[in-house]
Amino acid sequence: MLIVADENIPLVEAFFQGFGEIRRLPGRTLSAEAVRDADVLLVRSVTPVNQALLEGSKVRFVGTCTIGTDHLDLPWLEAAGIHWASAPGCNARGVVDYVLASLFTLAELDGVALPERRYGIVGAGQVGGRLAAVLRGLGWDVRVCDPPRQAAEGGDYCSLEDIIEQCDVISLHTPLTRTGPCPTWHLFDRERLERLRPGAWLINAARGPVVGNEALKTVLLARDDLQAVLDVWEQEPAVDLALADLCVLATPHIAGYSLEGRQRGTAAIYQALCAWQGVPSQVSLGALLPSPALASITLDGRADPAWALAMLCRAVYDPRSDDAAFRRSLSDDPARQRAAFDALRKAYPPRREINGLNVRIDGEAPLLRQYVEALGATLV
Repeated sequence: MLIVADENIPLVEAFFQGFGEIRRLPGRTLSAEAVRDADVLLVRSVTPVNQALLEGSKVRFVGTCTIGTDHLDLPWLEAAGIHWASAPGCNARGVVDYVLASLFTLAELDGVALPERRYGIVGAGQVGGRLAAVLRGLGWDVRVCDPPRQAAEGGDYCSLEDIIEQCDVISLHTPLTRTGPCPTWHLFDRERLERLRPGAWLINAARGPVVGNEALKTVLLARDDLQAVLDVWEQEPAVDLALADLCVLATPHIAGYSLEGRQRGTAAIYQALCAWQGVPSQVSLGALLPSPALASITLDGRADPAWALAMLCRAVYDPRSDDAAFRRSLSDDPARQRAAFDALRKAYPPRREINGLNVRIDGEAPLLRQYVEALGATLV
């Protein structure tokens, strides 16, 4: 069996070496010729997988080590008899950590208290659902918009218009769709962006085109009360330099790039391939994860809960370092800019997740305990 895999997928050899030969290639430039003789194709979101890539190839299994599948032509794959698998939820916790840490940066900049803001989450899937649970666990006011889930399940959801009118913070976590009853391509166009509340914050860690980038640039130039955090870009790896300059935080599509999240994606596709082949899995992710550099923290029960909350989040991850590295990489030369974007992702340093942190609290501190439990850290 020949496995062609994106060179940036971690632990491919550790998981898949028992299946046959592994050939690593750059995911953004994978060609039909490169995959023609492959039996298995392993990709990330940067590789469009469609008829143009796979027609006439030997590929019968496609695995994407990502939550999203908008880069896969699923109807064509199914019509061609090609089995496919994704990794839903694999990096959801990493994105939640990214949003939490971004909120503390925005709060410092604007001098506001986070519990006093109203939060709107657009998309209640793996990421948005977990983010809503964390924010509600902290005792904050949260509204959620997800028309497809509302139609299928009912429940306490808001309309997008209610989110825009009522929320001070809007965090986007939708898939990217162009058609269907709820298309998300340019979901936030100029008209919706102009109606954001005074002093609103907009965070996009979903897909770049969910927000019209040109429209966002125009609105940010006209309204200095708005703040934006962008991890995804409409033409990535090309980046609108003027828009990046207007953002409080700008990063190269790394919100979900926690070490656990990336490796969970590989593990999920390995298990899917084992199931498709009808063989038992032999490799466990738990045996491959290294010990975290920061494994535990002890807090005095008299510590200020607001300080402790910010410290716990930033001790695990602070996006300002990624923002600084990204801004240093920005270039007027389009080719250099695209290469730098991918280089930052390829060489991304190990980053752990908050729910892998053990926290001890000395003394009675109900609010501190509530915060630690809401974050998903382990009380010891």
